[in-house]
Amino acid sequence: MLDWDDLRFFLALARHGTLSAAAKVLHVSQSTVGRRLNTLEATLAVRLLNRTPDGYVLTLAGADVREKAERLEAEALALERDVTGRDTRLRGLVRVTCAETLAAHVLAPSFARLHQQHPDIMIELIPNPRELSLAMREADISLRLRQPEQHDLVVRRIGGIGFGIYATPDYVREQGILDVEDGCSGHRLITQLDDTQEMTQSAWLTDLASRATVVLQTSSHEAAVLAAANGGGLACLARFRGDEESRLTRIAVPTEPPGADILLLVHKDNRDTPRIRVVLTHITECIRELASILQPIDSSEQEIRTVAG
Repeated sequence: MLDWDDLRFFLALARHGTLSAAAKVLHVSQSTVGRRLNTLEATLAVRLLNRTPDGYVLTLAGADVREKAERLEAEALALERDVTGRDTRLRGLVRVTCAETLAAHVLAPSFARLHQQHPDIMIELIPNPRELSLAMREADISLRLRQPEQHDLVVRRIGGIGFGIYATPDYVREQGILDVEDGCSGHRLITQLDDTQEMTQSAWLTDLASRATVVLQTSSHEAAVLAAANGGGLACLARFRGDEESRLTRIAVPTEPPGADILLLVHKDNRDTPRIRVVLTHITECIRELASILQPIDSSEQEIRTVAG
């Protein structure tokens, strides 16, 4: 008899292309993924995936099975969301995903208060620079800095984040002030990878400093903070992180970096589940309480350098 769990492993491998990537998503070993694929192919008596130097590729039969398996998956997930939505207990697991910096410096510290009020709710906090699927139940709640590509989501803006350009005072003394008209020639840049939450701010920085050299790209905002704090170069950082880092100073520029909206996302089928609603309310209150820190509107006393041009 066909095992739905084998299909789930097959779908992960078909989507991600490698045993290691599929295993990471499924939280199992690579050998388990390979074994489940072999079991499914033996049950169906057909090869579903061919292994190539670039990863696993669907056969014609595999493409047909994937299409049917994805329909089954969608029905199973819809059933799960419907049942979950009827759970009236303020207990159980709630998965929350967000960017690493928000997880470490905003949400994680706030959850102590949530646990005091609702000790039977367990939070699974998943820092991830990329968007996890709420429809696929990879998470129940997402806190993001840009509009999602997923459908069937309830999206609400609950705050904003201000950004600034930062470097160490020693770096500024050694490299000189920013000559914007010259494209900041001779300076070093620390930027975010294109598919991360802060890609808009990184694009703005590389445009402002068009003649500077990008020396580090990272998917981690915390890595960018520490690289800049150790003299690595200029970085466009969230104000609530850059201002609190004693080794950094904020550099004045003619035009402020673009800010980012803080968006709270939940799947429409789960928004009324009591335990999820409690966490949604908690996160909203937390972000609003920190509004003056996350999006400062005054000039910082740390801003000690200007630019040329």
